[in-house]
Amino acid sequence: MIELLANRYAYLLLFVLLGIGMYMIIANENLVKKLIGVNLFQTAIFLFFIAMAYVDDGAAPIVPNEGSEVASPLPQVIVLTAIVVGIAMTAVGLSLIIRIYSEYGTLREDTLREVRADE
Repeated sequence: MIELLANRYAYLLLFVLLGIGMYMIIANENLVKKLIGVNLFQTAIFLFFIAMAYVDDGAAPIVPNEGSEVASPLPQVIVLTAIVVGIAMTAVGLSLIIRIYSEYGTLREDTLREVRADE
């Protein structure tokens, strides 16, 4: 069992990041902490794609060697695209958080619900 975890440490890290990210999204009332949780969750998904695409002794797909497996470049392209989308999502989220704070003076979700219910 220990040897299996030692060989698959990326999957262990993946599930730890998924758990921490999901906990931060659900348990925190602060919107900035929720956004950080979303980014951790997103990073875990990136790690999942990279770990799934790993090939032992794989050759680059540009110049494959005879008789060796070739690593697929598709997961890497998907992750690069997702990183760009994630950065844009974080920027939009932070700008919305700044706007919410300037309008309501708080970033706590429960307080925002009370203020919105009074309006």
